[in-house]
Amino acid sequence: MKVLVAVKRVVDANVHVRVKSDGSGVDIANAKMAINPFDEVAVEQAVRMREQGRATEVVAVTIGPDKAAETVRVALAMGADRGIHLKTDARLEPLAVAKLLKAIAEQEQPHLVLLGKQAIDSDCHQTGQMLAGLLGWPQLCAVSAMQLQASNLSVQRETDAGVQTLESGLPAVVTVDLRLNDPRHASLPDIIKAKKKPIHVSTPEELGIDTRARLVEVSFFAPHQRSAGTRVTSLPELASAIETALQESN
Repeated sequence: MKVLVAVKRVVDANVHVRVKSDGSGVDIANAKMAINPFDEVAVEQAVRMREQGRATEVVAVTIGPDKAAETVRVALAMGADRGIHLKTDARLEPLAVAKLLKAIAEQEQPHLVLLGKQAIDSDCHQTGQMLAGLLGWPQLCAVSAMQLQASNLSVQRETDAGVQTLESGLPAVVTVDLRLNDPRHASLPDIIKAKKKPIHVSTPEELGIDTRARLVEVSFFAPHQRSAGTRVTSLPELASAIETALQESN
């Protein structure tokens, strides 16, 4: 069974990003970049499936500029067998990414596609669902536990009403939550081996996919700073403060 895993290059989760002075976007110049944490969990799950004998090959695919190849190398160091890099400098929307992944899935014919449930830069949480729709495959989203038995996939996902259990046949698209597993840290020998693993480089144009933007980014701004709270010493004072706040909000 072949598993295709999509990985994205994002600003490191520990970096505090700032909005550009003109409000045109987020300033990521000289910012530390890393693999999207949700995608890292997806890679770990795919590698574990191969180690358990439930998968025969793990293919990592990324879309982005030249430096995005580093993200594929991280996946290869974690245990993926080979990589695919769709090279583009354009800022792609979820629909464009889903179309590109659909083209790759049609070429690779995987039995399972794994993605992080969202990317920490845009937080759109849309690509996996769009990909499943374009492929006409079942989708299992925000998965926190997964078990593969023969040709059936059983997963659990956390909802507001509790834990939901779902089953699906294959092929399928699965987006994973952080609770699914704890990703491994690649060892030095694995990092060295990853440099010798193949990465196929292509472009959206070669795949014949239209990636033109359909959304207009109007402006970016940092969240407003919350004002300090007011300390009260009695219930009447609390009631008066609430009443005042309600009047000001109206």
